[in-house]
Amino acid sequence: MKTFEYQAFDAAGRVQKGLLEALDIKQAREKLSRDGLLAEKIAPAGELKRSLFRPAAFAVAERTIFYRELVALLGAGLPLVTALDLLIKSPDSGLTRPVLAALRDKIKEGAALAGALAIVCPTISSYEKAVIAAGERAAALNTVLGRLADFMDSQARLRDRLITALIYPAIVLSVAVAIAVGLLGFGVPRIAKVMLEVSHTTLPLLTRGMISFGHFLVRGGLPALALALSAAGLWWRATKRDPERARNFNRRLFALPVIGRGYAMLVSLRFARTLSLLLNGGVSLVEALPLAGEATGSSWLASQVAMEAEAVRHGRNLAEMLRRIAPFSSLAGWVQVGEASGELAPLLESAADRLEQQWDRFLTRRMSVLEPILILIIGVFVLLVVLAILLPILTLNQRLR
Repeated sequence: MKTFEYQAFDAAGRVQKGLLEALDIKQAREKLSRDGLLAEKIAPAGELKRSLFRPAAFAVAERTIFYRELVALLGAGLPLVTALDLLIKSPDSGLTRPVLAALRDKIKEGAALAGALAIVCPTISSYEKAVIAAGERAAALNTVLGRLADFMDSQARLRDRLITALIYPAIVLSVAVAIAVGLLGFGVPRIAKVMLEVSHTTLPLLTRGMISFGHFLVRGGLPALALALSAAGLWWRATKRDPERARNFNRRLFALPVIGRGYAMLVSLRFARTLSLLLNGGVSLVEALPLAGEATGSSWLASQVAMEAEAVRHGRNLAEMLRRIAPFSSLAGWVQVGEASGELAPLLESAADRLEQQWDRFLTRRMSVLEPILILIIGVFVLLVVLAILLPILTLNQRLR
């Protein structure tokens, strides 16, 4: 029996969705018909096409929760299939229910958990598959899944902190642009027009300059900005599709002032944390290195690590390898001590904790400088607009006296 996902209509025309077990789609359709449902869509669990506006099932956050729940159930002594059955029946499973059902079916057919996850969830990361596979080989799946969930939580916190730090500047800039367009494109010109009609005199230089800038902003600036954003989007898509261009772009990021240093901290932190997870999960160093390189999110670093991994395979130590890759040079000392003491994974975890603290301080300091600068720029702009409006009024007042 296989599990199928369906979308059907009942006698009242209401949409009904759910799962059912059947030998094939034909039998599933017959079962729905006997229940008074008219099938619209039927597909193997996890394969039913979804709306573009619905959130993706089994995203990173949902997988993290799934791993934690599985750890609790396996720790209670339940077999894997029974644990999946309980999760499928849970009222909180929501969108993940079809994926979990497909996962259970694959495991019933004899697939390992790592292989089944790769089939039903193609977006799963390579390091997740490697860690889970190593845990299954070592009969330590429960322990490995717990570490994997902790790791994914730490990565989510890191990503959330970065997004939170960027939200405030983005909102301030958006409001500033909206105010600029409103005041310079419509407010100042209208007030200036009234002043000209009343006084019949030349407007002050600042007012004329603001009016000219407003005309440029409305007539040429906004279309130019839209064109620039479209061009940037097309360039970004082309860069992502061309591996060589993507690697060159990633490499140049490290050379940027301020941003390059923060980016190097971030990728070093991801590399150390992922490599520690893989080694603790039983993955060999040579196999773990390329996976940790991919987890950095930098295609250039991933290619560098993959090349250097071959040297490690032939006897070069890891610390020497990291010294040859500039963004990872700060990890070399920790790794050298770890290799000498035989405690590489714990020291990598300690290095990741230290790098995370440094990155937090770096981000906090830069944001604390950026925020007052943005406020100062907006304040100066508002002052200029106010002066551009007041100067003609003051000039007219003097003439009337």
